[in-house]
Amino acid sequence: MIDIPCIIFAGGKSSRMGEDKSLLPFGGFDTLAQFQLYRLQKLFKNVYISCKNSDKFCFSADFIEDVTTKSYAPTAGFVAIFEKLKCEKFFVLSVDAPFVGESIINKLLEEDSIDYDATIAKSGFGMQPMCGIYHKSLEKEFIDMLETDNHKLGYLLKKSKTHYVYFEDEKAFLNLNYPKDYKEAKLLIS
Repeated sequence: MIDIPCIIFAGGKSSRMGEDKSLLPFGGFDTLAQFQLYRLQKLFKNVYISCKNSDKFCFSADFIEDVTTKSYAPTAGFVAIFEKLKCEKFFVLSVDAPFVGESIINKLLEEDSIDYDATIAKSGFGMQPMCGIYHKSLEKEFIDMLETDNHKLGYLLKKSKTHYVYFEDEKAFLNLNYPKDYKEAKLLIS
């Protein structure tokens, strides 16, 4: 099993979906969040769910609630994770990326190094900032971003020591942003 913590980010606004995508049924589970938790617990010793408020979930898990902010950007989640876990690095995956599998995760882990601030997946869709490994060296940057209301992960990664790992399989990075994406994903998972 993988030693570093895994964080499922499920605190977004889901404005393009029109409803909270982390609570949509998926893959035989009551919610997409449960589906992700179940499959990632098979790979990682410790899996956490980052969210604004854990009360929305009707299952038990290790939740890390965002530091208090009005923003739905993942910045507040990163600050809360660094604060709670006090670990050197952790793997992150967005709740709406259900097709990122073990081979992608293992490749990111293999390519990661203490010399990097982050190791991030990249595909034909571009950089995937919510699929990768973040190091403690970025903690102060995230705190600064939150304090200045700057939530651009791409900007942070460009100015940091970021290692990008390219993947050919674009389907793995299909994000469930819109209802049509959700319908397509349900067909792919069945």
